[in-house]
Amino acid sequence: MAELLRQGARKRALAVVLTLLALQLGQLVAPAWACGCGAMVPGDARRVAVGREESVVRWDGAREQVVMRLTVDGDAERVAWIMPVPGRATVRLGDPALFDELHDVTAPVHRTRHHFWPQDGDWPLVAGDGAAGAPPPPGAGPPVGVVGRQRLGPFEVARLTATDPAALDGWLDANGFALPPRLATALRPYVDRRWEYVAVKLTPRSGGTALTGALDPLHLTFRTDEPVYPMRLSRLAATPQSLGLYVLAAHRMEPASRIGGERPRVTYAGRVTARTGPLAELAAGAPFLTAIGQEFPSPERISGDHVLRRAADDTFRQVIHEDRLRTLAGVPLWLLTVTTALAAAITAAAVFAVRRTRPRLPEVPRPPAPTG
Repeated sequence: MAELLRQGARKRALAVVLTLLALQLGQLVAPAWACGCGAMVPGDARRVAVGREESVVRWDGAREQVVMRLTVDGDAERVAWIMPVPGRATVRLGDPALFDELHDVTAPVHRTRHHFWPQDGDWPLVAGDGAAGAPPPPGAGPPVGVVGRQRLGPFEVARLTATDPAALDGWLDANGFALPPRLATALRPYVDRRWEYVAVKLTPRSGGTALTGALDPLHLTFRTDEPVYPMRLSRLAATPQSLGLYVLAAHRMEPASRIGGERPRVTYAGRVTARTGPLAELAAGAPFLTAIGQEFPSPERISGDHVLRRAADDTFRQVIHEDRLRTLAGVPLWLLTVTTALAAAITAAAVFAVRRTRPRLPEVPRPPAPTG
């Protein structure tokens, strides 16, 4: 009987291991398409995933500029992505130094604050192991129109119009893109609003090299009635998405809603003080910078695009406090205080005990007083 129970347990364990292995293999071969700016599509049956996306939105009240940089991982040698835009766009290469400047300007302030009593991580409390714009007027034309095509470094860019998602699917397929079926349905809201599209194909500079790391940034410019950052297509992502968004405008800006992600976090807001460099050039006429971070643990919940609006307050600076225990000559002050108090208490108790146990001397009779 015991042997049968052991065999049954081994079979169940083997079944669990095989199931987990199948799930892991499925994740390795399944393509991950989405990025916050639009939909990323591998050029073959391989895998590509966007681990991080950083974008700058600059809005002056009528025209929007978007500079976006993606960090990708996978084994695909050529990929493409589609970005919907509310108006006719122009596209050029962006300056990678822009993001270096933004990182320096928006870096949080580190301040040290001391505490007297030990907290988690201090001895002896060590825990763990220590370690939406206005659509252009409709016109009679083909279901997919090619506004222009250009080569920008490693990018092949096509600017498209479309009145039919299926026709857009056909155009992309005919030009070497394998559009997933669900994306055609996801494009329907943009087609109905008569947005346009920027289709980008990227190939590595040397053949046989997989696309990994930070890609060259792209700079898009288009007209819009309100600042908007396209996010709807990211609901097709197979992995959690992380968005870092910088906004240049006349005031501090914030997303109008969560659109299905975690609460957006403002990590910096202030005026641009740079006088030269790519940040100063881009901020001309829109001198207020807001840095926003947001996580999308379940991308399928993304419900729309980020519409940006003015915040109630302008200034904000993230402060990271580094808590440190107060010490004297490297010894925790609380330990010195407790040790001193304990020593004083022990000394007082010892003195009291000694006094109570000391033998009493016999009384010596006084001599009688002399009589005269």
